[in-house]
This record gives sequence, structure tokens and C-alpha cells, in this order.
Amino acid sequence: MKYEDAITETVASKEDDLVDLVARLVEAKSVTGREKPAQDVVVDHLESMGLDPDVFEPSPEELSDHEGYFETSSYEAVGYEGRPNVVARVEGGDGPTLAVGGHIDVVDVTESEWEREPWTLTREGETLYGRGVADMKGGLAAVLVAIEALDEAGVDLGGDLVFQSVIEEEDGGVGGTLSVLERGYVPDAAVIAEPFNLPNVGIASAGVMYFRVRVPGKSVHAAWGHQGVNAIGNAATVYEALERLDRERKARIDYEPAYRGEPELEGNVTNINVGTIEAGDWPSTLPSEAVLQGRVGWPPGETRAEVRAQIEDAVAEAAANDEWLRDHPPEVEWFGWQAAPHEIDPEGELARLAKRHAEAVTGRSGSFVGGNAGLDERFYALYYGVDAVSVGPTGANLHGADEHTTVTSLLETATAVARIAVDYCGVEE
Repeated sequence: MKYEDAITETVASKEDDLVDLVARLVEAKSVTGREKPAQDVVVDHLESMGLDPDVFEPSPEELSDHEGYFETSSYEAVGYEGRPNVVARVEGGDGPTLAVGGHIDVVDVTESEWEREPWTLTREGETLYGRGVADMKGGLAAVLVAIEALDEAGVDLGGDLVFQSVIEEEDGGVGGTLSVLERGYVPDAAVIAEPFNLPNVGIASAGVMYFRVRVPGKSVHAAWGHQGVNAIGNAATVYEALERLDRERKARIDYEPAYRGEPELEGNVTNINVGTIEAGDWPSTLPSEAVLQGRVGWPPGETRAEVRAQIEDAVAEAAANDEWLRDHPPEVEWFGWQAAPHEIDPEGELARLAKRHAEAVTGRSGSFVGGNAGLDERFYALYYGVDAVSVGPTGANLHGADEHTTVTSLLETATAVARIAVDYCGVEE
């Protein structure tokens, strides 16, 4: 392919610029709900490239009728004011349009667990540490370097590139990627730089839903506890029922792409997790209610309605088998994340093209992977008929302490994205 060597050499020459950009993005804290500081860095960088970014806040009123809409936890907590998305179009010819980029938000940290400063980039040889270096500020920086490299290598694309830096992916992406698409930035294909360990190419995402179970009890003073019913004990009954359902689903559900890249996921491609429990307000009182909150994740193959029914049936069956809960049944509510799973055809043009270039750039064999995490890529595939793949760096300790990636992996990501853009969009002669 023409321009291969020029792209590779140009990206390699920009290593220091790439690391510096990652450092500035890490230092600009952008925990979901407070993304603006890092978006300001993105805007400044785009303007330094001579681009005119579209900076806009999501409008829930304009999104609420969309099939993919749900009210995210971050929107419920802080709204969308002061939380902009950033989009910039690199004009090309009349050929196909490719969207590139990803999300700017990161999960928060427990600083006591980190051995390094989470909000400052630390470089140790080839390894970069800091919140977001892999998930996914490193990938975003690599995409920006890819765009710069195309320009410096003298490549005039045959179609447009649409760069996007979006908010709240970690909380469902409604105000981010869905908002961008509904604003009119619908491409012919998309490459998102999620950390899928290049040369692996992501072709699927998991369904993710949050649920809440309100479990009743009967409140009395502990000295007369025999006259009451402890909601915490009842919650334990519900918890055990959800654990049994989780084990049954793990034994029944298989999705090979989820463990091609991570073999330990075999047998664990679906999960039900109870993450919080709240009950009671005094040690001497039997609590009248316990509230469990949980997450269910699953690969392509089931609808949201089917999974909801299984959760609700498990809770109802547990109640039916308990003498007191039979007459005082728990209530199941659904909130926050309500994302359907998606997958694209690995034999499709974009998937094969992306894998070919990822393997050529790295010199290694890759696999089509995915289906174990909720991703923004689903919005393209499910609601707009647009193929989207994940092409991004290696990463470790995502969402955990001492998150890290490598400089080489980020450079390879930038090179792969640039080459995919040339191949997909074509070149104006």
C-alpha cells in the first residue's frame, strides 16, 4: 500500500509528542461526570492542528425518544452542563467517511492502592503508568498522532475522517457517542481505540444492565426481635438466588470471542454481581428494608428483555420458597446502564481490513475478540447499521491501581489507525 513507509516513519518520529500528549491528558482529571478539563486539552490540540472542533453538550430532551437511550447515573447526579463532546472533521474527497477516536472519561481511583501518582504520567522504560493511559486516553492520543502523521506524510484521503472525543462511556455512553451520532456525525465505518491489545480487533460488546432489589422486612426493637423480620436475612435469601442463577448462566452460556484474547474468561463470559447493599440505621433495630444493587453482563445471544426476565424470575422464585417473603415479595427495579450487546461480521470489509493492518504493523497474529464489556461501538452497529471495530493498545489494570500501557503499543496503534484510514477512505491522487 502506498504511503506505508511514510506513515510508519512519521509516527515513529512523533514518539515524544505522543507521550507528552498522554501526560497532559492524564493530568487533566476527567472522571465520568467531570470530563471538561481533559476535553479542553483535546480542543487545544485540535486547534493547534488547524482544525475547527465542534464542542457541544448533550441534550437529553433530543435523545430521550431514541431506542438506545437511558438515563445514566452520571446524568442523574450532575446533568450534562459543562460536559462537552468534541468532534472535528478532517475534510477528504467524496469517498467513504471514517470515524476515529473514543472516550475521554475515566473511572476514579483509590489513591492509597496506587504505588505511583495516578494523575501524573510515570514512564518506566517502555511502560507508561497513570489513570487512563490505556482506557483510553492513550488510544485517543494515538488517534490524534495518526491524523497528524497522515497530514505530515502528505496523504490526502479520498474520504473524510471524523475525530471524536466523547464523554461518559464508562457510564453507558448515551450523552457521548449516541449524542454525537444524533448530531449528524454518522460515518460509513468507525475505528475506536479501546485497549483491545493490538493486533487483536474487537468486533463485539457485552450487554450491561444495572438492577436494584428492594427486600422488605419488619422493623422492631432488637430486644423483641422475635416479633419482627430482619430484611438483611431476607436479602441474603435473594443474594443466594442470584448467585445460583449466575452459576447456572456461566455453565450454560458460551461466547468464544470473549476468551480468545483472555483465556481465563472461558466459563465466565456472563456475570451477575451484587455490588452494594444498604440496610438499617441502628444496631438495636431490625431493618425494615434492604436494598441490593447489582450488574448483569452478558455476550451477544440474548436480548435485554430475556435477561431481565431471568433476574426477576430468580427473585420471585426465592420469595415464593420463603414463608414470609411469599406474602411480602421483593421489588426489582432497573436503572442506569441498560445496554444491549452487539457484534459485527468478522468477515466484513472493515473487520478484515483492520485485522490485516494491525497484524502488519505489529508483526504478530491477532484474533477477533470482544463481548465481555459494554462499549460505545454498539451504538453504531445496533442503531445506524454502521460497522465499528476496536483497534487499540495493550493495557493492564484497567479501572484498577497502577493502570499501564506501553509506548510501543501506542505507536503501533497510531500507525495501524492511519493505515486503516488510508485503505478504507482511499487516497486523492
